[in-house]
Amino acid sequence: MVYGADAGVFVLTITAIALVGLVFLAQDLPSTDNIWRSDKAPAITLVASDGSPMIVQGEARGAPIRLADLPSYVPDAVLAVEDRNFRHHFGVNPVAITRALIVNTSEGGIRQGGSTLTQQLAKNLFLSSERTYKRKLQELMLAFWLEYRFSKDEILTLYLNRVYFGGGAHGIDAASYRYFDKPARKLTLNEAAILAGLLKAPSKYAPTTNPEDAGARALTVINSMVDAGFLDEAEAKKTIRDPVLLGPSSLQGAPYFNDYAISAARHASNQIDEDIVVRTTFDPILQAALEAGIRKGVRDTNLDAEIQIAGVILDQNGAVRAMVGGRDYAKSQFNRVAQAQRQTGSAFKPFVFLAALEAGFRSEDVISDEPYSVGRWTPKNYNDKNYGDVTLEQALSKSLNSATIRLQETVGRNKVRRLAERAGLSSDLSAGPSMGLGVDVVSPIKLAGTYASFANDGYAVRIHAVKNITNAEGSVLYQSGATRFEKIASTRPVMEIDRMLRSVVSSGTGRAASIDGVRVAGKTGTTQNNRDAWFVGYANGLVCAIWLGKDDNSPMPGVTGGGPPAKIWKEVMARALTIPRRPSLAVDAYSDTGIIGDDPVAALLKSSQ
Repeated sequence: MVYGADAGVFVLTITAIALVGLVFLAQDLPSTDNIWRSDKAPAITLVASDGSPMIVQGEARGAPIRLADLPSYVPDAVLAVEDRNFRHHFGVNPVAITRALIVNTSEGGIRQGGSTLTQQLAKNLFLSSERTYKRKLQELMLAFWLEYRFSKDEILTLYLNRVYFGGGAHGIDAASYRYFDKPARKLTLNEAAILAGLLKAPSKYAPTTNPEDAGARALTVINSMVDAGFLDEAEAKKTIRDPVLLGPSSLQGAPYFNDYAISAARHASNQIDEDIVVRTTFDPILQAALEAGIRKGVRDTNLDAEIQIAGVILDQNGAVRAMVGGRDYAKSQFNRVAQAQRQTGSAFKPFVFLAALEAGFRSEDVISDEPYSVGRWTPKNYNDKNYGDVTLEQALSKSLNSATIRLQETVGRNKVRRLAERAGLSSDLSAGPSMGLGVDVVSPIKLAGTYASFANDGYAVRIHAVKNITNAEGSVLYQSGATRFEKIASTRPVMEIDRMLRSVVSSGTGRAASIDGVRVAGKTGTTQNNRDAWFVGYANGLVCAIWLGKDDNSPMPGVTGGGPPAKIWKEVMARALTIPRRPSLAVDAYSDTGIIGDDPVAALLKSSQ
């Protein structure tokens, strides 16, 4: 026993030792200055135009979400299995810690944690996953700090927005999209139970790979909700009877678009070394239409497996809405939409005819399609047949080479070249007469962008996939500027070329792209020896380009622009145009919640208080 003055010295000594120990533990604690952002390596988070999160380099982060936007059973399901006393403790659970200490001491190492939800958040935000006593004590200190600094609702909001649910999904909203293809605010009770069950072991209880284990774990969650008083037995029994349907994850698709948008974002943000949130122009529903249409078209046309395909959908202002850069991203990450440089063939001809219309010609004017030579070069029509005198509209509709080159040489190559440049093509187009037959190379996305000017009354557009970029605190680092520029031609010629491109589809080489009840305009393109085949067209404010070819540039016997590309284009656009068009939600929706220009999670917390 220690008595009198010795007792006081003993207490002071123990207190001093404890303080020294706390100082030792605290000296290498991580900074808590940036509580609202992850301390992981700098990451790029992509957000689609409808607000849904997108996987970036294997990781997905949901849009920040507040408790008020969630059904009450979503946080209740999490609390029931992770920390049902969360509302009543001060950051730690002494009973659970004591039980864990007994187990760990008897087994000679850390086998059981006894962590509260607050401790889990502290570890998730600030610490590594190593299982040491020092790390555990630091976790306790940070948990006390979190409880002192934030309200219970704030801590729970941070947890739900940061915790990992497996499948590359960080946060409840990303997890909801990952497994059920819906925002977290629309989760059902049994879906919430499945997500809450994932937290114990995301890979083991993933419904996509282990549905039986996921279902059993979800049942445990529902029973725990009943035991905790979060749910009555009648509702629990009803919930158990309801089936759970997994959704096709929109987080898994569009890898070519992801790469394209990440590259654009890095360029726009000037390689800033911090986490950024990129609000893109991507439309998951149009992406689904593009992929489904390509699959159906490829199957119906029985394409050779060596033939690659590229497809892209833009809106008439140049926003990239959907993208497929090849048959199989796992086998080839080469993005043929943006990186392939291929000859356009007759898909270039509209620029010849528009230049002629701008120079004063009319679509009903007559031009000869008899054989025509420029020096020693005499272009031939596709079927080696000439049609005599034809109107300009007929010449474009039938894609007549002789008439096109005769028209180009009459108008002047420089005028054609300047107009194509204004529309967005390269300034180093061929100087020879074959320019008019599309001998110059261009990427499918750039060619699609030039056709957008035909779809929007003649205004050139800036092709773009990024609307704005913010850092993790919500500060705007980049805002997309103007997307339309000067007109490439005056109004009358643009209206005439639009009508002529519609005749290509109604009665010319593009008939296979015709869609009942839809005003479709577009142009076929086939290069020498069938090395490239195109259909580029537009309808109802959407522009779509489909390209077929082989990576080694070898011929595709029998494949022309009016064949498989036009048929695939029809399959894509018939699906895309049945979708009710809606305004882009990304910027406006985020502005409404106060996220732009403010800290994302903090803004949500403020608006919920």
